[in-house]
Amino acid sequence: MPYHGEAALVNWDVLQSPQIRGGGVHAEMAAALPMAGLDIKRRMILSTDRALLWVHEAVTNKRTLSRIYNWVQHPTIEPPFLDENTVVDANARKGFMQSSSLPNPEEPAVVWPQALKDGQPVNLRHLIDEPQPSVVSYTIDEAYGWVTASNPSKGLLIGYLWKTEEYPWFNALRHVDESRQPLARGLEFGTTGLHLPFSALVDKGRIFDRPLFAHIEPGQTVTKSYASFLFTIPRDYEGVARATFADGKLILHERRTEGGRGLTMQVGDRFE
Repeated sequence: MPYHGEAALVNWDVLQSPQIRGGGVHAEMAAALPMAGLDIKRRMILSTDRALLWVHEAVTNKRTLSRIYNWVQHPTIEPPFLDENTVVDANARKGFMQSSSLPNPEEPAVVWPQALKDGQPVNLRHLIDEPQPSVVSYTIDEAYGWVTASNPSKGLLIGYLWKTEEYPWFNALRHVDESRQPLARGLEFGTTGLHLPFSALVDKGRIFDRPLFAHIEPGQTVTKSYASFLFTIPRDYEGVARATFADGKLILHERRTEGGRGLTMQVGDRFE
């Protein structure tokens, strides 16, 4: 299986070119994954009156046997939005470094935004130095997971919202260039807890009582959804302390001790 899976490498077919209807721009695309024996269809709805994108995906097992598989969304931010001022926030909780060794990579455990490098704490909200550990995976305890990347110097925040039951893991990736300037940050969410071959995942089973893979029956179709959003932010914005999502309204609460400024968007509830 190629790195990052077949879906990132095969050609996708446009099933529906962008069409405006019902307050959104609708489009559909699909791909066949012959190695995995899976088909995927993706439906996207881009709001016409706010910076909001909904993505709905359906994966179907085309084989006559059941199988295990993994499903991950891999948003990645890069320069110029990514620089030393960019801050990542999430409602992640307990986690472990992917660089830790088997059979118990979850020992020692860490809690977001902390990780450990040579036994010393590292704050993964930032990328201003040596990016080790480069990938740390965290669980989510709330019904909805979220992650934001904000850059006050650029006046912009980007974020993602998903159901934890669909994507139980948040994976934070960091990478720098040869001059140790920020090059990439992965804001990943998926079923991918332990980044190893399936044989190792089956042997391990679970970490922090969370599954490390998903299962799909012959002919079964599994659907998942997520939202992506943008906000303009002031140049003294300090990042997101917490997010609330209820009755179709998303509110990002600033980290300020006093006078925190809430960012609010009516996103609806298109989880399917």
